[in-house]
Amino acid sequence: MEIAHSLQQIQSSYIREILAAATDKNVISLAGGLPDEKTFPIDLMKATLESLSDMPEVFQYGATAGYGPLLELLTESYQLPDTHMPMICTGSQQGLDLIARAYVNPNDTVVMEAPSYLGAMQVFGLVQANIATVSQTDFGPNLEELEQCFIQDSPKMFYAVPDFHNPTGVCWSLETRKKVAELCIKYKVAFIEDAPYRELRFTGEALPMVSTFCPDDSIVLRSFSKIASPGLRIGAVTGKKSYLEPLIKVKQGADLHSSVPMQALLVGLLRHADFGLHMEQIQALYKTRYDVLFAELKKQLPETCVLNPVDGGMFIWLSLPDCDTFALAKTLIANGVAVVPSPVFYPKPEGAPSALRLNFTNANPEELVEAVGRLTKVLNEALN
Repeated sequence: MEIAHSLQQIQSSYIREILAAATDKNVISLAGGLPDEKTFPIDLMKATLESLSDMPEVFQYGATAGYGPLLELLTESYQLPDTHMPMICTGSQQGLDLIARAYVNPNDTVVMEAPSYLGAMQVFGLVQANIATVSQTDFGPNLEELEQCFIQDSPKMFYAVPDFHNPTGVCWSLETRKKVAELCIKYKVAFIEDAPYRELRFTGEALPMVSTFCPDDSIVLRSFSKIASPGLRIGAVTGKKSYLEPLIKVKQGADLHSSVPMQALLVGLLRHADFGLHMEQIQALYKTRYDVLFAELKKQLPETCVLNPVDGGMFIWLSLPDCDTFALAKTLIANGVAVVPSPVFYPKPEGAPSALRLNFTNANPEELVEAVGRLTKVLNEALN
């Protein structure tokens, strides 16, 4: 049986391939965006886990939009106005898929930064969107390019990760956030704000979300994978009720609803008295690991490599002199360290600037130091 034309366009995920290679115990992986298993708040969830046996109602079919107590909690936590609502999805990745399926027709234009999140490119590729890109600065998207794109391409939506961008780690400035919101309102472009790393800030003060400045022209994707556990597969989408009602229709046809017991478990976790302390511990752990990786890279990297600091998230973006980054990544795997090469983060990988994405959350400090030694050894040989 022939697969759908839309799926034929989608390349296999290089990240999946490299993660498979990185399962070798002799390879230190800086490739995946994996939280450390030590951060999973299992102790904080034990009481709720034990009480689930006394809650038979959560094992019945549930509402497509989500488990009532969780929806109420998120409505209050996110301070949603009466015209807005949350919807629970099976990971925020499903939320992105629902948005694409509900709103994007073949050849509709979707704007993204380049580089951008691989999973988003795949989702929009499956609905056969025309992906337009704008370059990224240290403060967020290039605003002149963005406005020209809005004028020339009349896009339906602009998808972005403003807080600790995947893959570059860039956090948009306040001025950029306000200007992007202004442009989206002016040119009637929906802003899709993906915020999976927002709570992982370990330096500086949090900035308002972009959607704060365009609440009626945006949809927000939130994830509990990084602050609770990826295995829960719980994410949330928030926005105007009129924006979310089509998503609920699509989700009903996709999976009826997300796991209700897992939603109940998340409610217990978010309400736990020590959840705030749990978040502080995650932030402190990741700051320690980031500091180790960044310091070792600064100390050992060839001068021709460029490294930008980050204030949170899970990734460092290492810019390199022009080279074949796929070949470099394979050589690095052979030398015991896994990374992700830059072309996989571009809709049109040909001519993508040479760079590597490095993750610092899922290796301990000793492994990070060893990984940098292996990385710089290969880089010195390859770049010379």
